[in-house]
Amino acid sequence: MLKKTLFGLAILLALVLLGLYIVGIGTFGTHEGPGEVLEAARPEAVVESTQNRVSEAADVIGVPRPKQVLFGDLHVHTTFSFDAFMMSLPIQQGEGAHPPADACDFARYCSALDFWSINDHAASISPEAWRETVDSIRRCNDVAGDPDNPDTVAYLGWEWTHVGTTSSNHWGHKNVVLKGLEDVEITKRPIAAASTLRMARQAARFNPIGVGAFLLTAGDSRFHDLTRFFAEREGLEICEDGIASPSLPEDCMEAAETPADLYRKLDEWGVDSIVIPHGTTWGFYTPVRSSWDKQLAGDQHDPKRQTMLEIYSGHGDSDVYRDWRALDLEASGEPVCPEPRDGYLPTCWQAGEIIRGRCLEAGETEAECEDRAVVARKNAALAGQQAHLTVPGATAAEWLDAGQCRDCDQPSFNYRPGGSAQYIMAISNFDDPENPRRFRLAFMGSSDNHFARPGTGYKEIRHGMTESRDRTGLTSSPLASILAADPVEPAPRSVPFDRESSDLQAFALFELERQASFFMTGGLIATHAEGRDRGSIWEAMQRREVYGTSGPRMLLWFDLLNPPGTVGRTLPMGGEIEMGENPIFQVRAVGSFEQSPGCPDYAVSALGTEEIDRVCKGECYNPSNERRPITRIDVIRIQPQQRPGEPVSDLIQDPWKSFECDPDPAGCVATFEDPEYVAGSRDTLYYARAYEAESIAVNAGGVRCEYDADGNCIHTSPCGNDPGDECLSAHEPRAWSSPIFVDWKPPVAID
Repeated sequence: MLKKTLFGLAILLALVLLGLYIVGIGTFGTHEGPGEVLEAARPEAVVESTQNRVSEAADVIGVPRPKQVLFGDLHVHTTFSFDAFMMSLPIQQGEGAHPPADACDFARYCSALDFWSINDHAASISPEAWRETVDSIRRCNDVAGDPDNPDTVAYLGWEWTHVGTTSSNHWGHKNVVLKGLEDVEITKRPIAAASTLRMARQAARFNPIGVGAFLLTAGDSRFHDLTRFFAEREGLEICEDGIASPSLPEDCMEAAETPADLYRKLDEWGVDSIVIPHGTTWGFYTPVRSSWDKQLAGDQHDPKRQTMLEIYSGHGDSDVYRDWRALDLEASGEPVCPEPRDGYLPTCWQAGEIIRGRCLEAGETEAECEDRAVVARKNAALAGQQAHLTVPGATAAEWLDAGQCRDCDQPSFNYRPGGSAQYIMAISNFDDPENPRRFRLAFMGSSDNHFARPGTGYKEIRHGMTESRDRTGLTSSPLASILAADPVEPAPRSVPFDRESSDLQAFALFELERQASFFMTGGLIATHAEGRDRGSIWEAMQRREVYGTSGPRMLLWFDLLNPPGTVGRTLPMGGEIEMGENPIFQVRAVGSFEQSPGCPDYAVSALGTEEIDRVCKGECYNPSNERRPITRIDVIRIQPQQRPGEPVSDLIQDPWKSFECDPDPAGCVATFEDPEYVAGSRDTLYYARAYEAESIAVNAGGVRCEYDADGNCIHTSPCGNDPGDECLSAHEPRAWSSPIFVDWKPPVAID
């Protein structure tokens, strides 16, 4: 009898385990498909009216022969991206699936963009998901109306997402955008960063029985969808090395170790593409002493493809250079914590101050607490970007504004100056001393939105239009180890962190809580294009005649008025030229339209009220007839390095010139000369930054510090404590022109 009972229990246990396994491999989940694109373009009259308003503004401010100014977003994620899928979950206050079709509908009706691209993380895109992405983007273009005058142009692309563990092996994130959509114009698969693809495959390996047990009690079908998402990717093979990309099997996952490998593979495909670096100062994942110097060496930069830089996004501003660093190095190469200075509190230093305060509260002596602070600073310095894990139980409030750029406008989180646009444009590579190598990149803005919402910056809405989240308790679940570190009790001593021996993985390694205070609604790229068709927009990007904004649709023109060898012609932003006389420039800027609440009638009619709420969050780009005034135009001058080791901070003048503007809705014009160019006799680049009147924006205040009389942050109000808090603060919306590159060429002597 006992044997029968035990046998029956064994059978029952086996059936339970089998059932849990079946549940845990996503059997009851739904495949994350591409969705259905709404088959209707924006009315032609609406598109024409938008074009006419730009032309009228250009005429009033005196722009001769204006091209069309078109607005787009070249950095958009859907729930085909792993991190976007995670953010769609109920424990992340997620909204559920937002597939590629939603991005098309949002760009067309919610944000009314002229163009956009899809850029899901390549490491997340299975062969099936890539085919579905291609079909969805093609469908989005099929319903755009006249191909010569479409309502919106959708480009195909992906994100090459590289995250290194040190400054020497970190290459950062780059978006790849393809020009065409025909089979011969696209790749068979996206190309992922090899390190990230390996991590993604590791994350996809889970315990199906444990996951099944969780799913049976989770009470939300979205978790079942996630397990199916993982299961569909778990067994995929990584493509074999040493074989030309077009000769690889279609159903493998292709990877590139470095940017040079990525460019080589794109060359093998022979497709027209643009590669756009982004998040270059974003310290969430970027090692603390990272800089862009190594990306100028050898084949790590491709000037034919890497022609633009994302200067602003929903992850903040990456414009300005500062000469501080999060860590210093001893002669031995050992990291050492720098002391605080005006405008910057190192995270490692604050680690010591937190431990010192706790130690004193515990009743220890001043000497003992100073010793513990020294140890804490050392542990934090050695931990690098995981410094926050060396202070047990530290809260966002305790860190104050450590690691942040205090005197920057909407800076990215844990700012890394060695990746700033100004630093990138100032450095030179002298491997060939006679021909220094430099970056010549256009500036653009994007959203980096993870909810299939291209161009979110038209209205300041936190939830769904930014990545910012309210804090939630990630209770024990199979996802907890990926999403966050387990909570620990505060302690008056620092603990060392060793990444090699740590059990933490994925997002749990990084500082999530304070990051919620640094997510913006996102920026835009604008092109000066001959037409609004796919080819004309692409040509404008190729010649770098583009600019970026922090979200509003500001109009901006920046021209060199006296390029040599031309009569009555100017050189627009993004151009380069050799000159032996002082250059003369002109900037023209016109503010964006104030927004009316709600959505235009055509959008409501096309989408319906339910989809307006789900896709557009109930608010659309809905311009009034009132333009916001331009208040100031700054001009930045950078003279790139002429010799190895030339201090970068001496080469950047920001602002070099500044022009106050009258509050005229017609805009602002500034004309100026560089009287020092000939005397300086060195290559120089110039770009303009135009500002609108002050307004409010999500997370414009970062952690919202209160400062003492000496300028030290003494209290913060991080975003996410109050679910009803939109985290709004004052800021100045702005637009950045692409640089004009003026190379010194001695004038020809005339006998």
